[in-house]
Amino acid sequence: MSDTILDTDTIQFQKDLDARGLNCPLPILKAKKALAELASGEVLRITATDTGSVRDFQAFAKQTGNALLHHSHNNGEFVFLMRRK
Repeated sequence: MSDTILDTDTIQFQKDLDARGLNCPLPILKAKKALAELASGEVLRITATDTGSVRDFQAFAKQTGNALLHHSHNNGEFVFLMRRK
C-alpha cells in the first residue's frame, strides 16, 4: 500500500489493465477477470480514474485474498499492483 516503502519500479507485472474512464463496478469486474487469467503469484497492474477505486480495490483485496501490493495517485490516475493469490 502507499504507506509501505516499496520500490514499484522493480516490481514486475505480468498483465496491464487500463480501466481509465470506467466507473464502479467496471474497474473491479475487469480486474477480477484479468486476475483469473494469471497464475498464482503473478502481478496485475491496473490504471483507473474512478475516485472511489482506492476504497474499492482495498475492499476487493480483502474479500478475494489477492494482495494489494501498492497503490498511488498521480494527475487524476490511480495505479494499483495486485498479486494473485
